[in-house]
Amino acid sequence: MRKIGQMKAGWAGVGILMLFLFCMTGCSSLRSSGPVNSDTGGQNVSGVTPLYYDFKDVLVPGELKPVKKSSYIVQSHGLTAGILAFKGRVDRGALIAFFKENMIRDAWKTIGSFASSRTILLFEKENRWCVININEGDFSTHVEIGVVPMVSENVGGLMK
Repeated sequence: MRKIGQMKAGWAGVGILMLFLFCMTGCSSLRSSGPVNSDTGGQNVSGVTPLYYDFKDVLVPGELKPVKKSSYIVQSHGLTAGILAFKGRVDRGALIAFFKENMIRDAWKTIGSFASSRTILLFEKENRWCVININEGDFSTHVEIGVVPMVSENVGGLMK
């Protein structure tokens, strides 16, 4: 009788160990997206192709998926402005490097950045500003890309 109890305890220990190992290997892939490979024209090493969304000159990593309820776009007089929200399992450092590299490729000028638990990247191009806000959470990273027109002294109405 004692041997049966010891066998059950042994199998229970093996089962717990296997469950622990399974959980550890499952969690190890939560934040891995692979580094950005500059030789592939902005493609990530993971093979997911980056895409342009409403802003035709702001490339977004393919691992990020749009969050439509948090996005809004305004189009007027040939200008597209607004905020696009994205979410995905991508490392914050890899995202910063991706955006800095690809915004320059799309003729944006880097103005500056703020980095802490939240990172803000600022870019300028012709008559527009672009602000990229990156927040890394426990299970996913949230990215907001805002593009707004520059305000000139000659503009009237709401833009003044």
